Amino acid sequence: MEQKNAFPFLATLRLKLMSLPEKNKLLILSLVVGICSGLAAVILHTLIHGIRSGLSSLLADRSDFLLFFVLPGIGMLFSLLIVKYLIKDNIGHGVTKVLVAVSKNESRIKPHNMWSSILTSSLTIGFGGSVGAEAPIVYTGAAIGSNFGRYLGLSYRSVTILLGCGAAGAVAGIFKAPLAGVLFCLEILLFNISMTSMMPLLLSTVSATVVSYLFLGDSRPFACSLSPFSMVNMPFYLLLGFFCGGCSLYFLRTTLWLEDKLGGLKNRYLRWLLCALGLGLLIFLFPPLYGEGYDFLHPLLNAEPISFDGDTWLSGMLHIPWLVPVFFLLVMLLKVFSMTFTNAGGGTGGTFGPTLFSGALAGFVLARTVNLLLAGTSFSVPEQNFVLVGMAGLMAGVMQAPMTAIFLIAEISGGYDLFLPLILTATISFGTIRFAEKYSIYTKRIAQTGELLTHDSDQAVLTLLKTSSLVETDFSTVAIDATLGEFVQVISRSSRNIFPVIDSHHHFQGFVSLEDVRRDMFQTDLYEKRHVFNYMRSAPEYVYEGEGMESVMRKFEKTDAWNLPVVKDDRTYIGFVSKSKIFSAYRNELKVLSQD
Repeated sequence: MEQKNAFPFLATLRLKLMSLPEKNKLLILSLVVGICSGLAAVILHTLIHGIRSGLSSLLADRSDFLLFFVLPGIGMLFSLLIVKYLIKDNIGHGVTKVLVAVSKNESRIKPHNMWSSILTSSLTIGFGGSVGAEAPIVYTGAAIGSNFGRYLGLSYRSVTILLGCGAAGAVAGIFKAPLAGVLFCLEILLFNISMTSMMPLLLSTVSATVVSYLFLGDSRPFACSLSPFSMVNMPFYLLLGFFCGGCSLYFLRTTLWLEDKLGGLKNRYLRWLLCALGLGLLIFLFPPLYGEGYDFLHPLLNAEPISFDGDTWLSGMLHIPWLVPVFFLLVMLLKVFSMTFTNAGGGTGGTFGPTLFSGALAGFVLARTVNLLLAGTSFSVPEQNFVLVGMAGLMAGVMQAPMTAIFLIAEISGGYDLFLPLILTATISFGTIRFAEKYSIYTKRIAQTGELLTHDSDQAVLTLLKTSSLVETDFSTVAIDATLGEFVQVISRSSRNIFPVIDSHHHFQGFVSLEDVRRDMFQTDLYEKRHVFNYMRSAPEYVYEGEGMESVMRKFEKTDAWNLPVVKDDRTYIGFVSKSKIFSAYRNELKVLSQD
């Protein structure tokens, strides 16, 4: 019996779209992907605030010490169990996963990622997990774009553009910042923006922003009361840039180090317990570490009094002027630990939000310290301005995305009057960390595997080329102990000039070129006297299964060979890869990347 389609209109719509030229399909889908990504951002925002509102009565009395050991841990445990038993896939590090999908998986992202990150991150953050919602929603938006493109049979390039549209739309939707969404793709997702991809990205980000405004209102994510910009403060913004660069290096390296340490605990429930206890203790001592922490930035952005009386045993520090910047410096330094505890303990969240939060505290710490040092004078710096600019400074350093940082902070706060300090601080922070760290927090681990796409076209093409797709397997193999007569029979059936030599276990031993036996192959009296091993040559290098193309090209340059054998780790023979085929594939891929 023929199965009926439960949604016949979808099948009809798909057929109509399939008949359109690819460029038209891309424009239509970019608009659809933008709307869906915007809706996903709205849903995530609503779920987080809904869960937090439901728990607000429990958190009203912060003297209840045990709640901070229980609630964040419960959210992490819910997320852990959902991932283990329902999703059965690793969904952490959303932005990094998107980069891997583009460089390794032909921009394919699994369908469950269109909802799984929303579900788990809303529970994680709603219960108090100290992470951001931005990376999960970027992963969700990218998954929407990838799956929509694949469903309609678009090419790899178009699917990749739609993936970028989804990610850009997600950023635009969560922050109501369309330009920042486009720059996010350019700097953080490392897209090569051409005229072909610019229009879909703009359509996606604008549509996602409109959806966000329609459902969440026209309020800015970070409402602030800024002081007028003054050129007199520029030296202090310069100092803030260097300070943010140093803090960025601390943030990045401490995060990766702590992830490695906690990742060594193989028992996931023991790891959850230790991380839940650690996170609970940190939140109890330093309340701003609860959740995303954005609510705690409001008094800093509006120059309002700061008080945590009754909220923490350390609230007395805020009554001593010089201990105020010390308190918030500790919060900034410990945000890395609370964030990593949340993710390592089974929670789902990103580093985007914690970076903005830590940057705000870095700006406040520096400004308050300057004001305390100059307390006896008539001069002071506007702390709320430095809080805002600090967000851009740390984002530029940790994510190594100065343009995204500048325009995102300007868009989400309305702080366009601070363009000069935003540019100065972000640029100095970015330049400072680049002396010590070449890669961002998202690209560091991918770069170590050689699978990172960059704006360098040559590097990008080599990364996209897969060794497995270039292996030639039509070479006739010959046994190492075969006689010359048996070898001549193999030669007569082959169209190639190279003959891989294998043993009885199909392990590669070497190769014989037709030139090596040409003189003897017509001397029949040698057929039983000579064997293959008498002519065999060793391979100058081996190419291993799954090896990156950049590494393969280094081996070709080192050996000056035109063909290299491809083997498994135990040297089982697979085939040969040739320099000429790599060059041909390189030219074809470069055409695809560079076309407008």
